[in-house]
Parts: sequence; structure tokens; C-alpha cells
Amino acid sequence: MHILISNDDGYLATGLSVLAESLAVYADISVVAPDKNRSAASNSLTLEMPLRAHKSENGFMRVDGTPTDCVHLAITGLLKGEPDMVFAGINHGANLGDDVLYSGTVAAATEGRFLGLPAVAISLASDDPKHFETAGQVAAVLLKKIVQNPLPKDTLLNVNVPDLPLSELKGYQSTRLGQRHKAESVIKSSDPRGREIYWVGPPGKEQDAGPGTDFFAIKKGCVSITPLQLDLTRYDKIDEITQWLSLSEGK
Repeated sequence: MHILISNDDGYLATGLSVLAESLAVYADISVVAPDKNRSAASNSLTLEMPLRAHKSENGFMRVDGTPTDCVHLAITGLLKGEPDMVFAGINHGANLGDDVLYSGTVAAATEGRFLGLPAVAISLASDDPKHFETAGQVAAVLLKKIVQNPLPKDTLLNVNVPDLPLSELKGYQSTRLGQRHKAESVIKSSDPRGREIYWVGPPGKEQDAGPGTDFFAIKKGCVSITPLQLDLTRYDKIDEITQWLSLSEGK
């Protein structure tokens, strides 16, 4: 088996190295990651300039682009052979609820899924993550399960791991995405020349975080595994929109 590994924290990130070491025990790996931190890059793809890939001293390929660029480049021509699966992570911080819309880690996995490969995004749920080895072991467990029971072709897994020693994990839970409150206000400041600048504020606090959600699983010390689908269509509203359009035309 050949696994492509990427992330959004950059090719020197601790989580990336731990994930590579954990999966290399079970498969051949190729690591293609951004040349710097590209957190919150979402699914952006670089189209207006060329991409450059270089082999780094640690053996990883670094790309001057986004996580999506890295996975796209790797699968469509950079690697000699197409991989069998994509793992993204281990992210330095959680990707829970609405975070998946912004996450470069989830985007890297999404690009793998777009290109027809099973994909897993894995994150360590802490603002100051320490137990990367725990998340590495979780990744190895999930790899074995996926090999034994392949995922449906339209599914990727968003995995969040509590920042705990492996012995303290309370188990694994299949979850849905929770939701956050509206993001906090931007932080207004000024540069050394007195010109106004703005920092994006912190994400909103948990809103929908009850039993069954990814937030709840993490609070209980469990690994959260959320199956994501790429089709964002809200099918239960198609007929309603059809009626709405009909009423609009009548006016």
C-alpha cells in the first residue's frame, strides 16, 4: 500500500512527522506538504502562478502552495505512482464543527477524495497539543480498519483526537459535526506607521455541542470520527425552492 500524507501546518510540523512515522510501519509513504504554515487555507487551489516542489532534508517534499495544491500535485503527476489513500494531519489543533469549512487539513483530505482516493483528516484537539503519539496510534488503527472495510467512495473521515496519553482515551465515537456561535469580532489595531490593521477574531464558542456531536465526544475523552460527504446539496429543500421560484415568476 502507498499512502500520501499532507497537512496545513507545513513540512516541518511535529504532527506531520509523527503521522508519517506511525503509518510507515504499515505502508509505503510519500509526504508532500506546504513549505510554510497554511492553516485555514480551506480548499484554495493556486491557478495564477506555477508551483515549485523541492525535496527537503527530512525527506519530505515541500510545495510553495496550499494543502490542496500539495495533494493535487502529488496525485496528478508529482509522484511516480498514484497512491492508494490520503491522510492529512496530524493538525496542531482541533477541526470540530464549522472548522471543517476553513481547515486546510480537511481540505487536503477532501482533495484526495475529489481525486478518487479514500481520505482521512486527523487533528489533535488542543490549542497547545502535546500527545501527538496518541493521534499517530489512532491513525494506525483507522488505517487497519479502512483496509479491512473500505470506505464508501463518496466519504472521507474527519477525525479529532483528545490531547491525552493513549491509555487515557475513553474509546471511539462516530459523530456528527457540531456548530459554533458566530465568530468573535475582528481585532482592530495599527501598524508602526499608524495605519489601521485588522486581525481576524477567534472562532465562536460551542453552540450545538450536545451528545452525538464531535465537540461532545472530545469533552468525554473519546476520539471523534465524523464521516463527511462532498455533495453539499440540500436535497430536502429542492422542492421548496422550486415552489419559491414558481411564486416569484407569478409576480
